[in-house]
Amino acid sequence: MSKLTKFDAAEYLDNDEVIAEYLDAALEDEDPNVFLMAVGDVAKARGMAQLARDAGLGRESLYKALTPGAKPRYDTVLKVVRALGVEIHASPTHKMSDSNKELQRTR
Repeated sequence: MSKLTKFDAAEYLDNDEVIAEYLDAALEDEDPNVFLMAVGDVAKARGMAQLARDAGLGRESLYKALTPGAKPRYDTVLKVVRALGVEIHASPTHKMSDSNKELQRTR
């Protein structure tokens, strides 16, 4: 009988590009807990205590903010994301057709 080991995403989050892609993928999910769990995985990979210091938060506050079901304040999430060295960007959810682009230019 083979024994399965528990998957730990933090073990694979070893460079900035992988971390950014991981968080980007988590943001695509409608469930906010997915993003919080992803940030928690990155925090674990980077070191929770150091991240808490970099974000200007207490370690326990950071753990609490990243717990699934938590409803952290926007400024807390922003501090943590910035301390991780990543940015969150907005982009349109659909591509504008050429006719709509032309209509906007004439306005």
